[in-house]
Order: sequence, then structure tokens, then C-alpha cells
Amino acid sequence: MPKFSISSKKKHELIDITDKVAKVVNTSDVEDGVCVVFTKHTTTGVIITENFDQGIKEDILELLEKLVPAGGWKHDKVDADADAHIKSAILSPSISIPVVEGRMNLGRWQGIYLVELSGPRERDIVVMVR
Repeated sequence: MPKFSISSKKKHELIDITDKVAKVVNTSDVEDGVCVVFTKHTTTGVIITENFDQGIKEDILELLEKLVPAGGWKHDKVDADADAHIKSAILSPSISIPVVEGRMNLGRWQGIYLVELSGPRERDIVVMVR
């Protein structure tokens, strides 16, 4: 199964992985089907959002921090990043994208992002095209 790794540089970060996923899809033999993108980590998520205005990345991270602030969670007694696990659960570890004529059928302004919530770290992304 195709996969690739991404190194995050910050504790909280949105990393555009659209081109890496597109490469997997474009080299597959699938003409019409679905692409599933999955992160194998409990403190990351995968989302599709606007890829034109980069301010949206900061907006998303700020909203997540307001919704689930750091500190005071039961799991913090284990590894002090309960907020990252909760945010990850809200976001989801995977997305699916239609594949049409051998290419991802994303909208004009859509991009695929890994959401890092407990970096910096090396992260593995699995891409399945069927």
C-alpha cells in the first residue's frame, strides 16, 4: 500500500500534502474510483480546505485551540497532550476523494492538509486508491 512520510516543524501546523497524494493517484491504474488518505497517528488529522488564502490555516488552528484548550484534561496525566488527541478525534484521521479519469476530483480551491497537533514529528500517511 502506498505511503509517504511528512516531517512537521511546529507543534501545531497545517501541511499541504495535495501534490504527494496526487502523485500516488496519478501513478495508480485507477480511472474511476476513490482515494482514501489516512494518517496513522492519534494526534493528527486530515482535512480538505481552501488552498488559496493561507490565512485559513491559522484560522483553523485558532478555532481548534478555542474549542479544545490545552491543559486540565484527564489524559494530561499520561502525556500532557490530551487536547491534541481530542482535536484529532474531532477532525478524523482520514478523508476520501473521488477519482475521475485517473485524477482526484477536487474543487478548484481545495487542498488536502495534514493537521499536526503535537509536533514537531515524523508522520506517516497511507494513500489507498481503488
